[in-house]
Amino acid sequence: MARTSTVKLPPLNLAEAPKPTTLRSRGRSNSIVKVEHVGDRVEEVLDRNVYMNINADWVNAKGAWLIHVVLILCGKICIDTIPGMTQQISWTLVNLMYLAVSYLMFHWVTGIPFGDNLHSGAYDELTLWEQIDDGAQYTPAKKWLICVPIALFLASTHYTNYNPWLFAINLTTLVFVLIPKLPQFHRQRVRFMQDDSTTASGMATPTTPSFPPGVSTPLVKITAADFTESRFK
Repeated sequence: MARTSTVKLPPLNLAEAPKPTTLRSRGRSNSIVKVEHVGDRVEEVLDRNVYMNINADWVNAKGAWLIHVVLILCGKICIDTIPGMTQQISWTLVNLMYLAVSYLMFHWVTGIPFGDNLHSGAYDELTLWEQIDDGAQYTPAKKWLICVPIALFLASTHYTNYNPWLFAINLTTLVFVLIPKLPQFHRQRVRFMQDDSTTASGMATPTTPSFPPGVSTPLVKITAADFTESRFK
């Protein structure tokens, strides 16, 4: 004979609405380093294709490659005119000055200095290096801009008689300038101490607002008197 078992259920109060469960979201603390990708919005890509970007097209013009050599030689001559200047310090200063100007010009300043209204601000987030050849990698102009600082570093290393301290300074500066030229860092921005307090870790699903217990939606009783002709006049 089978044994019957009874299950007792707690009483259910239909008049009292269940309380919605509130999901807590933990706010993130400030990130020390944050990497962001910029310049991929569709409207910005369309604006870039409307007009020619003369801010970046000059690197492919005649004489644009030779001007780097001319500026390096002029800087070397000017530094050598300083009394008491040695060749080791002279070549180191030329290398550091060229790398500093190159980094400031190609990798620090964003946007275009003139005619920005023609592109509706499409280049505001892009550096000059990212604007060259429409962002294509390893083009002849970009290869030249990579080879010039490397050749200047080798020349400064040779003329400084391979001094270990000067070599370390020149090499550190060269690496600092070459890293933004790599395709892996194209349109990447490194932000320090970015405030992420407004972003929640695990967003809560919005809950449907409910009435307090015992409160129901008011009902309106409609009678035949509401459909008389005088009602609609």
